[in-house]
Amino acid sequence: MIGLLSGVVLWSAAHLFKRLAPAARARLGNAGRPIMALLLVASVVLMTVGYQQASTTVWWGRQTAWVGVNNLLVYLGFYCIAGSMVGARVAGVIRHPQLTAVKLWAVAHLLVNGDSASLILFGGLLVWAVLEVVIINKQDGKPRLVKPSSTLPREMGAIVVTLTVYGLTAYLHGQLGYPVHG
Repeated sequence: MIGLLSGVVLWSAAHLFKRLAPAARARLGNAGRPIMALLLVASVVLMTVGYQQASTTVWWGRQTAWVGVNNLLVYLGFYCIAGSMVGARVAGVIRHPQLTAVKLWAVAHLLVNGDSASLILFGGLLVWAVLEVVIINKQDGKPRLVKPSSTLPREMGAIVVTLTVYGLTAYLHGQLGYPVHG
């Protein structure tokens, strides 16, 4: 569990560093980019290995009723990311689409994973995403939503990308022993 917790803390600290210590981050300049990238890769490795090795206490198990909700929330999270990248309508409706995607993903996984390792991983990343939004909004002010001139091709592109990424993720999840349907 120490590795898992260390990974979540390292992920959060690396992302929050720019916001909480802007002068220190500015002093690093462009040399700070590979350092931050290395810290983020290390955090993902720690979280992955720590989650797989964790011996956990289970408080609630996966319930069929929540599986569909989980899948819908994950799909919407992927759509937030894809839509923000291609300029779909979601970019003008949600202030922080990528952080919203993380929050949707984390909540979705907490619904179907009630063990202590999942609470640390998904709950920790949920707390990080909420803190990140609060800090960004406090420092920069709430960004004005600008409705993009979204076109049908952009919306369809976002949907196609979302379906493709969701399908690939579901397939890989199943191959790793974590089926997402059923």
